[in-house]
Amino acid sequence: MERCRRGEAVVNSKQSDQMGDIRRGRDTGTLGKLMALIDLVALADSPMRFTDILSLSDQPRGTLHRQLSHLVEEGLLETDRDGRYLPGIRLLNLASRSWARNEFRTVAEPHLRLLQGQTGETVHLGVLRGTEVIYLDKVEGRQSVRMYSQIGNASPAYCTGVGKAALSALDDPSLEARMAGLEFRAYTEHTHRSVADLRADIAAIRTRGCAFDREEHESGICCVAAPIRSDDSDMLAGVSVTGPAYRVTPEKLQEWAPLVKAAAAAIMQDMHSRLGPRR
Repeated sequence: MERCRRGEAVVNSKQSDQMGDIRRGRDTGTLGKLMALIDLVALADSPMRFTDILSLSDQPRGTLHRQLSHLVEEGLLETDRDGRYLPGIRLLNLASRSWARNEFRTVAEPHLRLLQGQTGETVHLGVLRGTEVIYLDKVEGRQSVRMYSQIGNASPAYCTGVGKAALSALDDPSLEARMAGLEFRAYTEHTHRSVADLRADIAAIRTRGCAFDREEHESGICCVAAPIRSDDSDMLAGVSVTGPAYRVTPEKLQEWAPLVKAAAAAIMQDMHSRLGPRR
């Protein structure tokens, strides 16, 4: 991860990709440039100064200022008291409507709530996008210690239960293609360090029908997950039960595995019934 000067925003690889869109200028068009700016600000770990954004773009200062001003006027971005840019309230409204209308999430919701009731722990629903998993829904656990994951956040697929479960649903050529582009980051001492390690784990997940995350992405957090796929395999996802390692023991993960697999199967059955081809 590339860091700006102290006190400024943190820029990650996704933001660099978005700024690449801006730098391509005419190739993206005006809308593409504006969307890249929104993505840049939204993906930042903290509010971004104008100089942060300017340093990542070859846009003239005046042009960039006008673009940012338009986005602020439309409520897609806003500024804090220090003049730094952050996502606007309008984006939250749009996101809320998007989640509410997402048919897959609607289909899965009763099964997520049932699974949470059976286990008492936090349940996640995520969809595979490239080499990351995007969390579409979350049902918070009843326990006093809760997860700080958020709907809409992205996590690496290779070291999360939902991500590995979704990867296991890929065919071999597709899996190999995605693994070839991975850059392995050691989030904890338990994180996979190589394609060979991940390949072996995926093979085991396919055999038993579920994936385990034993503190691979975050120390002290464990989960068990099962894959979800659409009839045409166009959408690959996963459902998981997650909790703190001191409470979610290896024995608990094994105990919950059949429940998680049953939830995934029920979601797939409902997807076939409600979202499948209309005759």
